[in-house]
Amino acid sequence: VLFQIFDAFKPRLHDSNSKVNQVALEAMHKMIPVLKDNLSPVINMLIPAIVDNNLNSKNPGIYAAATNVIQALCQHLDTSLLLQPLCTKAQFLSGKAKQDLTEKLA
Repeated sequence: VLFQIFDAFKPRLHDSNSKVNQVALEAMHKMIPVLKDNLSPVINMLIPAIVDNNLNSKNPGIYAAATNVIQALCQHLDTSLLLQPLCTKAQFLSGKAKQDLTEKLA
């Protein structure tokens, strides 16, 4: 069931409509403390959807929401679940997104 929910939700995390994108990120931020480590089966799907485009967004609302989501993941999930997907994303990012993720990993 979790896969079905996040398969439908994931496209909203990088929707071309910036308002939809931002609201999806804000909703994700609220879900993380509730779901915690139960997100582990979908974390490899979620990290790219959260990070791609959002951490390098010129829209300050989207950037702030994406940063908040990454922070919430780090606070509420076992960090061993996050290490591999965040390292993989950090390798292929550039600009502020690469800097942000590298700082989180450190």
